Amino acid sequence: MDATAMRRRIADAKVARLATVGAGGKPHVVPITFAVDGDTIYFAVDAKPKRTTDLKRLRNIAANPSVSVLVDHYEDDWERLWWVRIDGTARLLADGAQAVRATDLLAARYPQYRRARPGGPVVAISIDRISGWSPEAPS
Repeated sequence: MDATAMRRRIADAKVARLATVGAGGKPHVVPITFAVDGDTIYFAVDAKPKRTTDLKRLRNIAANPSVSVLVDHYEDDWERLWWVRIDGTARLLADGAQAVRATDLLAARYPQYRRARPGGPVVAISIDRISGWSPEAPS
């Protein structure tokens, strides 16, 4: 799968999985909603109920900013399967223009964020590498 096809699939997807690794070396995977702007992926902590605001994904990013984001598609017709993995470096954004831009992008993608903008920390992931697979273009 070429870079253009991978980026199109990322842009069309509504959910991805974020993989982080903490200081102890244990992996942690959670679903995220996201927006892409050039070579940066953004996600934010939103108002959905959570047990705590001290989220493991944020602690892991602070300890080890190397992350992976997986966007994929599954269906019973295995000729239509595909996945795209983004490896990158994550950082928490301080309140400022980039965080506002990120939440604007998220609100443009998700109607739920137009009603209740994400108020929690915003994370920017600088894309270092993109790889992918589909039956028509083996990796």
